Amino acid sequence: MAEAVETDLDPDFPAFRTLPGDLGSGWLLICDHARNTMPARYGTLGLPQCELSRHIGFDIGAEAVTERLAALLGAPAVLSCFSRLLIDPNRGEDDPTLVMRLSDGSVVPGNARVDQRETDYRLNRFYRPYDRAITEAIEAGVAYGKPPALISIHSFTDNWRGTPRPWHAGILWDRDGRLAQPVIEGLRRDPGLVVGDNEPYTGALQGDTMYRHGTQRGLAHALIEIRQDLIADPVGTAEWGGRLADLFSGLGKLPGLHDIRPPKH
Repeated sequence: MAEAVETDLDPDFPAFRTLPGDLGSGWLLICDHARNTMPARYGTLGLPQCELSRHIGFDIGAEAVTERLAALLGAPAVLSCFSRLLIDPNRGEDDPTLVMRLSDGSVVPGNARVDQRETDYRLNRFYRPYDRAITEAIEAGVAYGKPPALISIHSFTDNWRGTPRPWHAGILWDRDGRLAQPVIEGLRRDPGLVVGDNEPYTGALQGDTMYRHGTQRGLAHALIEIRQDLIADPVGTAEWGGRLADLFSGLGKLPGLHDIRPPKH
């Protein structure tokens, strides 16, 4: 039975954008929380604009790092174009935090009375098209003969509820460490960096983007969290884009990196 889709209320608003790249690079970059923008009909979801400019609205600096890294690696990328407050593409469809009503102490008025009909609309119009774009990019790499290793770029706050976070970056992963562990080791070779292994968050979040497209597909993957104060300006994003490009260029020939290894249940 065909899925019922409500009439598109936001025809001019893109759910995602793609950056072209060489499928032979063997990489696919993903940025789930690239922007804090929303279609005009949603306004600011009842929040002051300054709230959307915080990390609750998007991952500060992640879009620019993704763009820089994609350019240096010559790799394709898929980036979301909607705020995580509208609907969070880095959550499973059944996750209770898919549409946030309260985020880091801020009540989101525009989400307070979201019902299943509105959630379904946001899923069909924003979440699923972005998710399909990732699937299509992966399929293009598989068809080319080089299943891509996935690199997901995020950022995190330098302070959480009054406690400073010491990490410059954290690498999140679940069951498959063939890319994540070499990334951690590579970054830790710089004595000036504090690198977290599944810190400040854990990568074992069933239903998130890396679970859906990495773990479930059997593709090598790593989610990189960079502290947002380090990439809040063009100097910082260029520095981290270059650092990661140097690292991944050296990891591109890891044995088994492009093997498809479905998870064992």
